[in-house]
Amino acid sequence: MTAKTWRVLLASPLVLAACSAAVPEKYTSPQAGFQEVASQTAAAIGKRTAFARTQAQNEALAKEVRQLVQGKTISADTAVQAALLNNKGLQASYAAVGLSAAEAWQQMTPENPVVAIGLMGIGAPELGLYRALESTIAVNLLDVKTRKQRIAVAETQFQQAQLNAVNDTLALAGQTRLAWINAVAAFERLSYLRQAGETAAAGAELASQLGKTGALNKAGQAREFAFNAELAGQVARARLEAKLAKEELTRLMGLWGSDANFYVPDALPPLPKSLSKVPAIEKAALQNRVDLQVAKLGLEAQARAFGLTDRTRLVTDLELIAGVESEREREDGETETETLPQLELEFAIPVFDTGKARMRKAELSYMQAANALAERAVNVRSEARSAELAYYSSYEIARHYRDVLVPLRKTIEEEGLLSYNGMITSAFELLTDVREKLAGSLEAANAKRDFWLAQANVSAAIYGGGAGSAPQGGSAEIAAGGGAGH
Repeated sequence: MTAKTWRVLLASPLVLAACSAAVPEKYTSPQAGFQEVASQTAAAIGKRTAFARTQAQNEALAKEVRQLVQGKTISADTAVQAALLNNKGLQASYAAVGLSAAEAWQQMTPENPVVAIGLMGIGAPELGLYRALESTIAVNLLDVKTRKQRIAVAETQFQQAQLNAVNDTLALAGQTRLAWINAVAAFERLSYLRQAGETAAAGAELASQLGKTGALNKAGQAREFAFNAELAGQVARARLEAKLAKEELTRLMGLWGSDANFYVPDALPPLPKSLSKVPAIEKAALQNRVDLQVAKLGLEAQARAFGLTDRTRLVTDLELIAGVESEREREDGETETETLPQLELEFAIPVFDTGKARMRKAELSYMQAANALAERAVNVRSEARSAELAYYSSYEIARHYRDVLVPLRKTIEEEGLLSYNGMITSAFELLTDVREKLAGSLEAANAKRDFWLAQANVSAAIYGGGAGSAPQGGSAEIAAGGGAGH
């Protein structure tokens, strides 16, 4: 076999893949795609994220988080930052971006040619070791033909993975902020219930003393004892809710063991003096919602996949096989070798599977993605309007409790104290006024919590990663009890 023959046979399949360009660094980088994720999340929430790929990087992040929270009373911003650096589920989401980049890298890399070498007539005594040598190099022509479409699909899926990671980051940030609000509100509620419990205990002690003197009958005593017992149960339940709320926050921050030794404030911040306007929230949501962008890319990916299916509907496997066959013959005592080139084309004949089913599946998948996108756009608008409504309304409600109800209850308590000092009203009536003031304060605290939750949901409605949060926690009602007979 001449060197020229080998050069021609080797070049024929390899030339088909020679035009493939070098893979861009954004797909081959160890942190492929993460920088785009980090920049988008920083623009939305102003917090830093990190992708740890080694044990040393994990230990450095854990140390940084420990310095942020251990033994300290943390703010909502600190809790969010700790979660973004330490939550392992988020790290898994970032790894998914790298996997998608690797898939795109794989699609941009031409399929390796398959080399086959065969010996026939092995051991023929008159010819030596073998009678014929056959060697081939096979390359998949369909791989070359469809590579452009497959790369386009992989690139779209890579962008989708990046946006999914952004959405996961925003979701974790939103959930952590809501968890911090709920935890602080739970401890604030517990504080008010403890104060109410102290007044109930005082009422029960007074009823016991009056009962001994005969000044209060058994029904009156039982009423005070029952109220005290009821408040004790509410305090125990509130204590449990506060611990569970803090545990949820701990879980979102990815803390355990001694690292979970942190504190939250006893009360939420006061209401702002005025509200900042949220201009054109529907438009802002349509422009910025990450989940909407993911749905758009999903539709684009389905469109590209539909085109790829159409191009491979009939021919699903097409291979070009080039090679040589060298055969030796012995004649008149001399051995002659004849070498001939070979060229084969292999493909599947679409006798049974004509590709119609695959085309139907691709068409329906595209329609499914289109309808999902349309539904997502409608929902985004509705969520934005709901968040705006809850934001303004919850502020007005919280301000009503703060500026109207609580001052009135305080005035009633002060006037009741003056009447008690003047021996006009009884001690039970004074305790009732105190309890009703605490009930009003608890209502105000719950309304304040609802406002801060609504404010957090506005950001989620604009950028994504969250859902509307219904008011949580127990009822603000404290039974009046005592001499008033409530």
